[in-house]
Amino acid sequence: MSNSSLSSKIFGGNLVLRIAIGLVLGLCLASVNPEWAKSVGVLGQFFVKSLRAIAPILVFVLVLSAIANKEVGSDSKLKPILVMYILGTFVAALTAVIFSFLFPTTLELVSNPDNLNPPQGIGEIIKTVVFNLVDNPLQALANANFIGILAWAIGLGIALRHAAPSTKTFLNDFAEAVSYVVKVVIAFAPIGVFGLVAETIATNGIDAFAGYARLLGVLLGSMAFVAFVLNPLIVYWKIRRNPYPLTLICLRESGVTAFFTRSSAANIPVNMNLAKRLGVRDEIASVAIPLGANINMAGAAITVTVLTLAAAYTQEIHPDFATALLLSIVAAICACGASGVAGGSLLLIPLACSLFNIPNDIAAQIIGVGFIIGVIQDSAETALNSSTDVLFTTAVSMAEDNK
Repeated sequence: MSNSSLSSKIFGGNLVLRIAIGLVLGLCLASVNPEWAKSVGVLGQFFVKSLRAIAPILVFVLVLSAIANKEVGSDSKLKPILVMYILGTFVAALTAVIFSFLFPTTLELVSNPDNLNPPQGIGEIIKTVVFNLVDNPLQALANANFIGILAWAIGLGIALRHAAPSTKTFLNDFAEAVSYVVKVVIAFAPIGVFGLVAETIATNGIDAFAGYARLLGVLLGSMAFVAFVLNPLIVYWKIRRNPYPLTLICLRESGVTAFFTRSSAANIPVNMNLAKRLGVRDEIASVAIPLGANINMAGAAITVTVLTLAAAYTQEIHPDFATALLLSIVAAICACGASGVAGGSLLLIPLACSLFNIPNDIAAQIIGVGFIIGVIQDSAETALNSSTDVLFTTAVSMAEDNK
């Protein structure tokens, strides 16, 4: 078999259709033989680990190469992308407040989860972010500290703008090589999704979430409203034409993989690949997409807000709208400090609960509830977070290109 024929078999065809087939097969296997389904979970774990492994070096190399070879005027696009990230996160938190007011939820609390180390204040979150900026570059790469990776890549990229043309060519070629490796990894997404779905359903089952159906309904309803109504409105404000074709592409091709990997960081390669196909220039996508994985956290803001208000209602605290609005602001700020890994937003709940003087032991129990429903909640949260990164980046790029 020729190399070209092999490549066409790996990379050809409709990726979303193949992922859907993998999803259905995973559901079938979990229903027919749960033990086998748990065994094939290693395929999903391998896929997620592959994405997480390639993401730090991908971000570092692409940002470094893009800035070293930077085109004049590309900085002008990053500011409106940042504005959309911040606006989208705050609007998401406000939406969660409204849904929680319309459908107030109380909880049957569980025992305290162990080994939790939530942040004690916004100052601690800011301190962590600042310290991550000056992390050792090798340690940042090893620990997938994307804030530190971005800082070093930007700094070295600026310094290398004055490098010899041959050096810039090497950086560009290296970036292309890393992008090819990413393409290979993404091509095996259907197999990864098959393993992830099979193991998740076989281990947890659908019945495990029935007791928290109302809470899940408020969470998922808020996220769906943001994804299908508010985000398209923000995109329309930017591009001034029907936003749904772009919105649906981003949800389908970025949201699906993010739903199953449950990691914004792991989904960076997927978003980079999608942004490139949507016409976003590398020097914009290579900075905006990793930045979004760290600060564009609409799903996290919804999770923090809904669970905090559920804790308040459980304690028979009924906040007025002004207090809830303050919660939206705090949740949006906290969400920007959420980790880009599964369950990262849950540890921010005690900080938000402190607004209502809810004790830490109660807040810790709320985190426990979050982990129980996390298989569904965190998947939907990550899908919203990650798909919005590429959606807003592409919208700004389209708006600027049409000027």
